[in-house]
Amino acid sequence: MTSLPHKITEPATRKNVFVVWAALLSALLFLSLLGMTLGAVPLSISEVMTALGGGKNAFIVLEYRAPRVLVSIMAGAAFALSGALLQNALRNPIASPDVIGITKGAGLGALAAVILLPPAWSIWAIPAGIAIGSTLALFLLLAIGQRLGGSVTTIALVGVALGALAQAITHFLMVSYPAKSDQAMLWLAGTVFGTSGHDVLWLALWLLVCLPIVVLISNLLDLTGFGDDNLSSLGINPRWARACLVIVAVALVAGAVASVGSVGFLGLIAPQIAKAFVSQRARYLLPTSALVGALLLSLADLVGRLIALPNEIPAGIVSAVVGGPYLLYLLYREARSNG
Repeated sequence: MTSLPHKITEPATRKNVFVVWAALLSALLFLSLLGMTLGAVPLSISEVMTALGGGKNAFIVLEYRAPRVLVSIMAGAAFALSGALLQNALRNPIASPDVIGITKGAGLGALAAVILLPPAWSIWAIPAGIAIGSTLALFLLLAIGQRLGGSVTTIALVGVALGALAQAITHFLMVSYPAKSDQAMLWLAGTVFGTSGHDVLWLALWLLVCLPIVVLISNLLDLTGFGDDNLSSLGINPRWARACLVIVAVALVAGAVASVGSVGFLGLIAPQIAKAFVSQRARYLLPTSALVGALLLSLADLVGRLIALPNEIPAGIVSAVVGGPYLLYLLYREARSNG
C-alpha cells in the first residue's frame, strides 16, 4: 500500500517536469530568435530564419548575432549550474558564485593577468588568472566563514566583503593601469557584446569537458542534503563529496566569466526558480536550472539592448538590478526563519 502513491505520483511528477522543460525551451527559442533581430540592421524573425539557412543577411546573423545568442545560452546555463552545485554543496540557499565573491575573484584574476603579463601570453594567462582568482576567493570564503560560525548570513556577509575587496583591487588596477584596462571595463561589467564564433567554440568545448562530470557527480547532489553523518554511514567522505561539487562549480563559473565577464546573480536566482518549478532531485533540478539560467541571461541581454536605444546596457548590470533586491529578500526570509 505504501508503494502505490509513489507509482502514481512519480510519472505525474515526470510529466510536469517535461511540461516545464518544453515551456522553458520554447521561451528560450523565441528570445533567441528575437535577439537575432536586433542590431544596426533590424531584421524580422522571418528574415532571421532565412539568414540562418544561408540566405540574405546570413553574414550578419551567423557571424555576429548568432554567436551572441549562443554564448548567452551557454554562459547562463554555466552560471546557473554553478549556483545549484554551490547551494547544495555548502547547504546554503544564497551560496551563488557572485554572492560569495567567486565571480569577482575571477574577474580580478583575469584583469591582473592582462595588466601584469605580456600581451602575447594572454591566450593562456587570462584563463589561468580566472582559475586562480576564483579558487582563491573560494578558499578565503570557506576559511573565514567557518571561523566565524558558517551560518547562512555569515557566509553571505563574508562573500559580499570578499567580493567588495576584489572589486576594490580591480578598480585600483584599472586606475593604476588605464591604458591596459580600458578594454576590460565593459567585460568586467558582464556583457555578451562583441562575442564571436571563437567564443562559442571555446565555451562549448569547456562545457563539453565540465558537463559529463556534472552528470557523473549528480548523485552526490542528492546525497549531500542528508547531512555529513548520513554520508559517512553510506561510506562517502563528506568533505570529498562537497569538494567535488565545489570544484566543478568553480570550473563552470570560470568558463562563463572568461566568456561574458562578471554577470551577477544568475547563479543565485536560477536554481531558486528551478526549485519552484520542479523537485530538488538532481535529475530534474540541474537541467531546469541550466534552462532558467540560459533564459535569464538571454533576457537580460535583450532588455539591456532595448532599454536605452541606441546604446546598450551590459547584461551584468540588468541582472544586478533584479538580483540585488532578491538577495535582500532571501536574507530577510532567513532572518525571519531564525527568529
